Amino acid sequence: MDAHRTVEAVWRIEAGRVIAGLARLVRDVGLAEELAQDALVAALEQWPREGVPENPGGWLMATAKHKAIDVVRRQARLASKLPALAVAEAVEEVSDVDDFVGDDLLRLLFTACHPVLPAESRVALTLRCLTGLTTEEIARGFLVPQSTAAQRIVRAKRTLTDKKIEFELPTPAEAEAEQRLASVLETIFLLFNEGYAASAGADWTRPALCEEALRLGRILAGLMPAQPEVHGLVALMEIQASRLAARLGPDGSPVLLADQDRRRWDRLLIRRGLAALARAESLSGERATGRGAYTMQAAIAACHARAVTFADTDWVRIVALYRELVRRWPSPVARLNLAVAVGMADGPAAGLALADQLADEPALAGYPLLPAVRGELLAKLGRSAEAREQFARAAEQTRNEREREIFRNRALE
Repeated sequence: MDAHRTVEAVWRIEAGRVIAGLARLVRDVGLAEELAQDALVAALEQWPREGVPENPGGWLMATAKHKAIDVVRRQARLASKLPALAVAEAVEEVSDVDDFVGDDLLRLLFTACHPVLPAESRVALTLRCLTGLTTEEIARGFLVPQSTAAQRIVRAKRTLTDKKIEFELPTPAEAEAEQRLASVLETIFLLFNEGYAASAGADWTRPALCEEALRLGRILAGLMPAQPEVHGLVALMEIQASRLAARLGPDGSPVLLADQDRRRWDRLLIRRGLAALARAESLSGERATGRGAYTMQAAIAACHARAVTFADTDWVRIVALYRELVRRWPSPVARLNLAVAVGMADGPAAGLALADQLADEPALAGYPLLPAVRGELLAKLGRSAEAREQFARAAEQTRNEREREIFRNRALE
């Protein structure tokens, strides 16, 4: 591996830690990210000429810190800021006893995923700061122009500065703590979903995004081991990710769940997912609120993972889980999934009755899976003309080329 490739590999691993450490010193995520980028540029210039240092991650951190000190020295309030920086460096390896986690990476994750930011900005900033992805890679992953991705990142950093969002964790006693954690989990899940079922473009899946979401989820689970919903989200992503290879045929065409070769499912990921689910349910049992939404969705995914064939799927249990999910966390998408499960457990007529109730749901206007589900249920009932119309509508609404191909083929059938 040449020096440039080594720099890139080290950066992917160390970017989050470097930016997190800098953010604690300068108290500004945007400035910390810029300083870390400066250190990356220095590595790209020096390592090919001088060789890769023995501790490349430590070299990046030290170089970035020196640049941080230089920035502080150039600022007008020199006398008041230098002592604070010196104290911060002196206690670098000491956890703050007042923090309930006390980890810089976790602070960075909670800051980048702050609910003050729009969802797309949270995802972009999280990818930029915690995964080492370039703006070009982020833009390519979400099929947006590079300028759009750059604007999202810049605006996110500016918003955090303008809103004076502190680089701190909310304590468990704070009312904001649950909201902040929910925002972090939502951001990671949005990232995973975009990888699992791409919303637009020519690719059916984007495994690299799933891998990044899984990596962040596993880090979060290690840093917050007592939070059941963290383990629930990891369980859900592990089990879903186990199917990625089977979701594509040999020619790259999409393969739906009923037609997948389950021998291609990743059994290691399934075992890891089931273990995380057991952990989440154990921790949930200690709480009055019981299982959370991610844990329940993981339990549904586990039903599919445990079924040897599609015909073996325990649809009755899946229906029960979805009914509880809809009762506690009502959402149009969850109700649509319930309609699918009811259609499998109790027959297409029962499922269609539930799906028809969502026809005028504003949140599902333009959502291609609503007409697609109705089309499948109508086809099973022998109402071919109506099914064809629904599949054609789904094909018009989707922005994913592979999904459009599926819907058009179903319409032809």
